[in-house]
Amino acid sequence: MAAICVFCASSPRISSVYVELASTVGAVLARRGHSLVSGGGALSCMGAVAAAARAGGAHTLGVIPAALLELEVGDQDSDELLVVRDMRIRKGIMDDRADAFLTLPGGLGTLEELTEVWTSRFLGMHDRPVVALDLDGLYAPLRAQVALMVERGFVRPEAAAALEWADCVEDAFDRIEAGLVAPRFMTPTVEEALEADPSPM
Repeated sequence: MAAICVFCASSPRISSVYVELASTVGAVLARRGHSLVSGGGALSCMGAVAAAARAGGAHTLGVIPAALLELEVGDQDSDELLVVRDMRIRKGIMDDRADAFLTLPGGLGTLEELTEVWTSRFLGMHDRPVVALDLDGLYAPLRAQVALMVERGFVRPEAAAALEWADCVEDAFDRIEAGLVAPRFMTPTVEEALEADPSPM
């Protein structure tokens, strides 16, 4: 059994199609014997994935900043609900408790979470699977942007490949499970690491 961190939307304004997708992901996660790590909200996709995972018998851990507890409505049914001080602590705990990362359609927060674990994977800071599920092309502009950045030399092909894309739920879990069975550390050169993260050490 693996603890899978799912990044997804908490907005109540999105189409129900995405909420249904999150429910399916939670159900499949449970059926495949995994546990869930989430952002600890009870609304929209975040709440749907957690509720479906629990309904299928999976353990759920939610991590939510105190400032978002009311805005996102904390998932009080979570097996573990950790209320933390800020977003950095939230992401750190989610990262520490996860064996793999799965990104569903989402907004700026979801995109930030995805790019952080994607970059850290390329930098060799972890060897855990990073998979994005895109059923309807929401992330097509992101994929095109990254391809353009590769073409112009800003991103190495190996860095782009550190994120795997899936177009259906079962494929996403197949990719995660394959990565768990055969984890692969990426070892960028110093030059590559500085290109990915040019901040001073």
